[in-house]
Amino acid sequence: MTIIVTGGAGFIGSAVVRRLIHEGTDRVVNLDRLTYAGNLDSLGAARHDPRHILERVDICDAPEVARVFADHRPRAIMHLAAESHVDRSIDGPAAFVDTNIVGTFTLLETARDYFEELGEDERSRFRFHHVSTDEVYGSLGDSGRFTEETPYAPSSPYAASKAASDHLVRAWGETYGLPVVVTNCSNNYGPYQFPEKLIPVLILKGLVGEPMPVYGKGDNVRDWLHVEDHAEALLRVLESGTSGATYNIGGDAERRNIDVAQAVGELLDELLPDSPHAPHASLIELVTDRPGHDQRYAMDAGKIAHELGWRPRHTFESGLRQTVKWYLDNRSWWEAILSGDYRGERLGLGPAAGGATR
Repeated sequence: MTIIVTGGAGFIGSAVVRRLIHEGTDRVVNLDRLTYAGNLDSLGAARHDPRHILERVDICDAPEVARVFADHRPRAIMHLAAESHVDRSIDGPAAFVDTNIVGTFTLLETARDYFEELGEDERSRFRFHHVSTDEVYGSLGDSGRFTEETPYAPSSPYAASKAASDHLVRAWGETYGLPVVVTNCSNNYGPYQFPEKLIPVLILKGLVGEPMPVYGKGDNVRDWLHVEDHAEALLRVLESGTSGATYNIGGDAERRNIDVAQAVGELLDELLPDSPHAPHASLIELVTDRPGHDQRYAMDAGKIAHELGWRPRHTFESGLRQTVKWYLDNRSWWEAILSGDYRGERLGLGPAAGGATR
């Protein structure tokens, strides 16, 4: 049996591929264009496992996507390929429309053609699993949580492009009978995250004694989900989720961004006792806020817990400690990224110093 994972060299996708190879028996076809955020080193030992097959393909390239389906005959698609950084979507929304909307449409059409040619038994097992974000729901006030019934109200070009892709997937399920499932996750963190996101930015800036940037007043709240917990949830949904259903996946770990920065600073102090930059929290710097910055996200993950028995294994404290230690122990991974085109510059407002996210 074969599973296609789109975006399998990205942050979340690579965690999914690692888990599939480590725990499963399926072949895994990693369909990835290897853009700036795609990194085969993030696959670890899975990269060279004989059950891992790389197809360097753009999901907008319909003939190539169709070839991959024909060559590998998948039993399921896990669609994680996406442009995902809010700040980049502010500076250049066109790429988000192309990849997240047109790319998803291309995959759905290919999957529909493929599904219609399957035999009855194969059709009963086939799934198109679309992986999305809590950002499609917009912003919460001081109370309440997003549920699977929360109306969509995206604020950024990124969130709007993901909302559109979610609607396409559900429409292909309703109109064409394609067996689809959608998951919406909260903020991920953990090993191998591209260093433009908040937690790796804070770690790497603090490590070298540069300002640790936090947007606005630092009071924006996010629900943090360890990427390994997310990968486990995604496989649970793929194997046991109800066709046509949506599942919210959260870490039950709401934190203000300023509190996340303080926690990173304290861990750097502890793990780097000889650092000349301690106390690292003194490096925290509030910077100009992002346009349209959502105030608060929080996920109600009761449905996946009740129906599929999934709950996060990591607390935020244990997961953050593991993450900070991983970046300290794996300098070669992130130094290779910072030595390339990406230099940790601030995005989303034009030329400026810094670089924080979500």
